[in-house]
Amino acid sequence: MSWSSASNRRDLESRLRRIGGQEDAEIDIAQAALLLAALDRPQLGLERYYHHLSLLERDVADMAAKEGAETSLEQRVAVLNAVLVDRYGYQGDSETYDDLMNANLMRVIDRRRGLPVALGILYLHAARAQGWEIYGLNFPGRFLLRLDLGGQRLIIDPFNGGETRDAAALRSMLKAMAGSTAELKPEHTAPVETRDILLRLQNNIKLRLIQEERSGDALEVVESMLMIAPDRGELWREAGILHSHFDNMRAAIMAFEHYLELSGPEPGREEIAELLAQLRTQLN
Repeated sequence: MSWSSASNRRDLESRLRRIGGQEDAEIDIAQAALLLAALDRPQLGLERYYHHLSLLERDVADMAAKEGAETSLEQRVAVLNAVLVDRYGYQGDSETYDDLMNANLMRVIDRRRGLPVALGILYLHAARAQGWEIYGLNFPGRFLLRLDLGGQRLIIDPFNGGETRDAAALRSMLKAMAGSTAELKPEHTAPVETRDILLRLQNNIKLRLIQEERSGDALEVVESMLMIAPDRGELWREAGILHSHFDNMRAAIMAFEHYLELSGPEPGREEIAELLAQLRTQLN
């Protein structure tokens, strides 16, 4: 890595750690996702990606004003789709779904293809810039969005051209993913925090790296997740396990200590405590 790339990476890490100290409502989701993406491409500048985000904001605002979207939920969805899908060509990548590019927002913008959560982040950015009430949902297996207006709501599937999904469609999707006995519950359409959406984005990358037996790269992704969510005990646990795999004993000990400080009485806690004691013995 060149000196300039290393310097850029340090700046990116510093900015992500600042996000880790922000309240959830303060987080700019698309800019945070770009910072995470840039960790993998520190040699590239982010200016043209920020410019693209501003274009999405502007075009949605212009079209919303022309189409009278301020009072119509359906019209708001139509405007978002007209800009993101029709004008800029964003769509779900069903052909190479597991490609790591689909979870890197820089590459998603370059290719106009991505995973549901990456595309959803662009929808969230464009809609929130208008002051619209939009959320990511806690739906299993597929990232969905909920757009609210005056007590009404519509569920949007960003991976499939921004189509809306009614209760029957959601139930069918759920059964296809979780089995025929699965039933739609209120929590499946409950909003999740912005920070959790970013973690979901990174988790997609981490899982694919683990499947490819690229543990070192997976550790870097977990560490990026800790930058924006330093109070998540489960992430410290993962970091500790990966560090111990590479015999990074001091780093593993620190990670497990953080995990034990942050976690409650949960399954596996005693095993981590025992592993921590063993690591301390080996270090001494």
